[in-house]
Formats: sequence, C-alpha cells, structure tokens
Amino acid sequence: MNKPALLIIYTGGTIGMKAHPVTGELVPFRFEHVLEEVPELQKFGYRMDTYSFDPVVDSSDIFPEFWVRLALLIEEKYDKYRGFVILHGTDTMSYTASALSFMLENLEKPVILTGSQLPIGLPRTDGKENFISAVEIAAAVDGEGHALVPEVCIFFQDELFRGNRTFKYNAEEFRAFRSPNFPPLAEAGIHIKYNKKHIRYPERWGKPLRVHTKLGTDVAIIKIFPGIEKRIIQAVLNAPGLRAVILETYGQGNAPSAPWLLEILASSIDRGIIILNITQCPAGSVAMDTYACGIRLKEIGVLSGFDMTTESAIAKIMLLTGQYSENKEVKYFLSQPLNGEF
Repeated sequence: MNKPALLIIYTGGTIGMKAHPVTGELVPFRFEHVLEEVPELQKFGYRMDTYSFDPVVDSSDIFPEFWVRLALLIEEKYDKYRGFVILHGTDTMSYTASALSFMLENLEKPVILTGSQLPIGLPRTDGKENFISAVEIAAAVDGEGHALVPEVCIFFQDELFRGNRTFKYNAEEFRAFRSPNFPPLAEAGIHIKYNKKHIRYPERWGKPLRVHTKLGTDVAIIKIFPGIEKRIIQAVLNAPGLRAVILETYGQGNAPSAPWLLEILASSIDRGIIILNITQCPAGSVAMDTYACGIRLKEIGVLSGFDMTTESAIAKIMLLTGQYSENKEVKYFLSQPLNGEF
C-alpha cells in the first residue's frame, strides 16, 4: 500500500535554526535532516520529502520573485504529493500566504504555512507542535480521498487560519497570528477539529491547477494619521509609474474631510490610479456608506476593501495589476472575493 506523500518546503526562518555548539549563534541546519529533529513525524507513516531553498531566505527579505519561485515549485510537484507544508519565517508569512492564495487558482490540495517563534532545536520550542500538526492537516482527506482543507493556510499555536485572512499580531508570544474577521478552519486539541462550514471546497473537483506568476509591484500604502501633510500624500501619489494605492483609514473607512485631501485623491483617481480603502482596525470592515467622510471617499471613486487585511489587499492588487492592463478589470475583481479574502 502506497504511503501518503507530502512535500516539506523549507524556505528559511526561525524554525530551521540551531544553536552553534561553540558560539551559541543561531544558524540554519541542513533541513533534509528534519526527521532527526522531529522524530515524532515518523509515527504518521507518511512519506515526507524535503526541499530546502538554497540559500535560505530570511522572511524580512521576501520579494514577489520569491512567491513566483514558490508557486512554480508547487506547480511542478503538484501531482506527486497529497499536500504541501511550507516552513517560513513569521515576519512576512501572512504576505506569502495571501499571495499564494491568489496565485494558485483551482487549488485542491492543502498548502500549509507554519513556523515558530523559537528554533526547533530549543527545549521550549513551539516549532515541533506547529510542524507536526501542519503535517497532519496537510495529509488529511475525506472518505473519497479529497483534501479536508484544500486551501492556502497558516497553522500556528493550535489554530489553522485561512492564509489571506491573517496578520502577524505578536512578535514575542507563541500565538503570533490572528484572523479576527474569519474563524479558524481547524483547531488542534486532543483531536483536530475541522470547521468544514468555513472551509472553501471546489464546486467541482478535478480542475487543473492554474498558476499566475505575473505580479505588479507599482503599489504603495498610505496610512492616514492626524497631522499627515499634504506634501507627503502628493509625493506618494505622484510617484512615477504608480498604479494602485492602499489607503489605510480610520474605523469603518473614514479619512479627514479636508478639501485638499479629497482633491488630491480625486485628481489621482482621474489620472488612473486605483485607490483601495482598508481599515486600520485589526477587526471590522470598511463601510463607506455609514459616515459622511466615507461617503465622500466613495463619491470620488475610492474603492472599498471590505474586511480584507492589508497583507491580502497588497497581494490581491499585485496579482490583478500583473494580470490586467485595464483598470476596469482590476477594479471589478477587487470588488469580488476571489478566494475568501473578504
């Protein structure tokens, strides 16, 4: 009987570090020896192949080219494995998970990102539990052999989240990620409980995977704050080649009612710059019909980002501006949920 096969992809990050025996400095170890570090994985009886990026990539050095490389690797190996576990640094894990969720169209297998706050070789590491549970979820199928979670997800500290709904919440605690606008897809206790009503399943199984690798990076973020100056906003919106801006606003999508701000934003939209409104609040949604400030933004053509995270909004805009040269198409798909991002 063939064993279920998984591919473990190590990109870098704290989970793959070990203390140097002499200096004590944290250094990457050869990740093909991962089973030596986590012998518990052998009890599953899965076949686990490993692929390690060489050199490994610190998560603060992640660029869209990395996402393309990762997506193409999954495409190349897609038919050989039941699921994929990606070990990744935590700082940009939500960006990578969001990007892959849009780049991997018709995904029918789990792509589970995980990592740790402490290296896997330390006694108190959170890496082992995260890794073991991610592997179990990546291999889980129903009675018909279909994946229980055919999505790009993040597993961290007993919870499985839809990847494009997450953000890194805490730099020091083991519970590093949050998904305040969407419930966990699974929760790990004595057993792993799958919340199937929240998991996205294909309308029809068997569609071929499509991988999108054209990403636009002519994007900027403007975070509104009391006292933000006109010249700063002008400098960003007048940047050569700028295609789209994420406007991080207050509350339910509100910004100052200063005439100069509305004039600059309206002028930029008229010049073809797409402006997407995202709330600064960790939880909740943009609702530009609620307050006068939001209504004015909507009237000049600012688009609602609904309850998307900034990480998801960035990834989605990069995908759409990479795929479409016409703003009409980009704006249309920004208003449509592609993979459960809002």
